Amino acid sequence: MSTFHPRNLHREGYDFDRLTKAYPPLRAHVIRNPAGGPTISFSDPEAVKALNTALLIGYYGLQHWDIPEGYLCPPVPGRADYLHHLADLLAAGGPLLTGKNIRILDIGTGANLIYAILGQRIYDWSVVGTEADPLALKTAKALIDINPVLQNGIRLRQQKDPRFILEGIIREQDFFHATVCNPPFYASEAEAAEANARKRKNLRLGKVGRTVAGQPAELWTEGGERSFLLQLIRESRPYGQQIGWFTSLVSQKDNLEPLKHALAKAAAKAVKFIPLAAGQKRVRVLAWRFQE
Repeated sequence: MSTFHPRNLHREGYDFDRLTKAYPPLRAHVIRNPAGGPTISFSDPEAVKALNTALLIGYYGLQHWDIPEGYLCPPVPGRADYLHHLADLLAAGGPLLTGKNIRILDIGTGANLIYAILGQRIYDWSVVGTEADPLALKTAKALIDINPVLQNGIRLRQQKDPRFILEGIIREQDFFHATVCNPPFYASEAEAAEANARKRKNLRLGKVGRTVAGQPAELWTEGGERSFLLQLIRESRPYGQQIGWFTSLVSQKDNLEPLKHALAKAAAKAVKFIPLAAGQKRVRVLAWRFQE
């Protein structure tokens, strides 16, 4: 039984016939699983990128999608699941909030632009993506320019001072219904490299290639995920009346208690932890707000 959200288009798995028709280059990466069914090698970055491209073309109406070599290639079904749960949070038990009047701030949108794409294509939300990396920003802009379906719903803002997350991004007249964020996971580049080596060993892979793809700013930050989210909580309070719900992925269970403590100290009015489907790994969305 699928653990994905009921509205997730991918809850029944991958339809490789549909996907290879949408994006024929995917065919070169399709292999057979032990049961004889079609799959890809999820340890092969090119295969994963081809699958993502096929999903975004075949299900979300894009004409083209690509990222520079070495940049993070996030799984489309899991990222869509986050947004479906966010839509439920915004609806608060009522009708789903759709359309361009619903504004979402995507913190660290990346070269892949994935949350902005999915938010715009699934719910027709207006999304503002923030990014400090100039190449990621340039790539994200190119994706918008080459896909007409994205051009009326996504805007980009450069974070010119990478010491900050929200400061310098949110303008006086802004109101966003929610933020989304996929924070850096590791505390150092060495920790990310060690995790990559461990995964390759578990998968019995050689030294060529990598299973953890992404730029340093996408994968690690000083102090890791906990430090990043604690900073986001600190920065969020001054903007509490300009953002309905602050939300972010939390990958590490050990971070939950420190984050709860920080939110209590910041006097958040409401805090929620929303479990997400992520294969064998348990992750959740942390959501908080300062409005009554």
